[in-house]
Amino acid sequence: MMEKIICACGHENPQGTKLCEKCGRPLTEEEKDRKIVDMRYDGIAIRSKTRNKSIIDKIWNFFSSVKVGVSLIIINLVAASIGTIFPQEFYVGVATEAERAIYYEETYGSLGKLYYQLGLSDVYSSWWFQILVGLLGISIIIASLDRGIPLHKSLKNQRVKRHESFMKRQRVVAAGPVTEGDSSKTLDLVEEQMKKLKYNVRREGNAILAERGRFARYGPYINHVGLIVFLLGVMLRLLPGFYVDESIWVREGETRTIPGMDGYFIKNEKFILEMHDNEKTEAQIQQGVNAVAKNYQTNVKLYKQPEDAIPGQTDNLELVKEYSIRVNHPLQHEGYSLYQMDFRLNELKAMNFSLTNKATGEELGDVSVDLTNPQNEYVINEQTKVSLLGYYPDFSGFKDGEPQTATSTPNNPAFIFKMTTPEQPDGEVSFVAIKQTIEPNGDNAYKMKFKGVETRNMSGLTVHKDRTIPILFIGGMIFMLGVAIGSYWNHRRIWVEQLQDGSIRLAAHANKNWFNIKKDLNTITEYAHLPQFIDQVEKEEEEGQKEKEGDNTL
Repeated sequence: MMEKIICACGHENPQGTKLCEKCGRPLTEEEKDRKIVDMRYDGIAIRSKTRNKSIIDKIWNFFSSVKVGVSLIIINLVAASIGTIFPQEFYVGVATEAERAIYYEETYGSLGKLYYQLGLSDVYSSWWFQILVGLLGISIIIASLDRGIPLHKSLKNQRVKRHESFMKRQRVVAAGPVTEGDSSKTLDLVEEQMKKLKYNVRREGNAILAERGRFARYGPYINHVGLIVFLLGVMLRLLPGFYVDESIWVREGETRTIPGMDGYFIKNEKFILEMHDNEKTEAQIQQGVNAVAKNYQTNVKLYKQPEDAIPGQTDNLELVKEYSIRVNHPLQHEGYSLYQMDFRLNELKAMNFSLTNKATGEELGDVSVDLTNPQNEYVINEQTKVSLLGYYPDFSGFKDGEPQTATSTPNNPAFIFKMTTPEQPDGEVSFVAIKQTIEPNGDNAYKMKFKGVETRNMSGLTVHKDRTIPILFIGGMIFMLGVAIGSYWNHRRIWVEQLQDGSIRLAAHANKNWFNIKKDLNTITEYAHLPQFIDQVEKEEEEGQKEKEGDNTL
């Protein structure tokens, strides 16, 4: 139990109190030496300034520090800005980890490769960034509780009558007899005029406390509440179901599961691209003006998987809706939005070959290889078939004699075929790529003759769902309310006491905007014939200026 500080008036104050809660006397040597009393927190005892013994006290004091709070803000801003050096993974538009690694290295060089390896390409979803946000939230909460609750108690329980030392140490003071009229009516006149100026007036005997705009003191703490709500919304994005921001590429005729939408599938019926039908002038052609897209859209069908189905199973899908997804016209369902974000034209769909006798040119049969779902074996007849021993969708060369593929996208397909014919029952092996054929076992009697390709278009869709938007909006509105309260209103207090000889002692305080309270004091002084008040800070500055001018004259 911490010792109490007993004031001369007999009131017991918590350890760390600077001004007596009852009479306002200064309790510390520091406050006694001040000409103007420190009214920032009304002299209350703040936990972080009075306790430093236990581990909890040390943790509390650390996070309640303004320096720590500012440092955490700067660290969060620096971490967030690092995420803007190169595009985040979501905007890259590649699906697999290997493709993303290649993208950053090829696009941004060794710096991009390092950026990806350090995990900076997905900063805002990283665990360490969320920890930084959490630490900032903890700092805001503790700092608010540390100062806000004691301040609220002090303002709620403030006394009307204050000690002479408290009154004299305020910035604006007045003392002396009334200038005219009956001094017995002075307090009545003061109270009357205060109420006209919309002050909340409390009177105890020969003392008056007039207060206005107390709520302005809570502006910074309302800011803190708004920030806490906003940061909570940011952190909730990591929880399943609160935030989905995924990308998906769907080929024409393809049905794919939708990432982030469990149990839903989407089928790309057709991609449509419409261009502006403008005839370009010769000058535009010379300047390299390209055709401009008028519209691009994807006609889709949205399916839902039955509840008793195995995850990923595409049998017996239930049609939910058909829709044409266009730019800024997403398909919306159960809080999810599917946006048209990108497209790719003429992707290779299938490659057609003919099993041909090299000597005679005779074609034994055609083989069509679906590049997204190739078969292991293509049977032409009982004695003639083609087996697919290897498939490399994006052939990038040989490594240690083995063919390699850069990605899973069929940009540059290559195959290893085994051709079985009546003349060659043991089969012949051939490596076939675009403009390249290798026969590792010597010259073959048969070859896979290229006959043509089939292409199709792809649509790039974004799946978006954000349940945190209302939370972020509410947090932002609360924050702006706190900014408005703290910026446009001020807390004004005026203490007036009439002594036994009829003279008046007055003190006034405002947390900011002293012009307004002085304006009110002028009105009250004139109406109730009070002695003229002085601003002790301005008076001291004037005296200092006169002394400086006198020294310069000498």
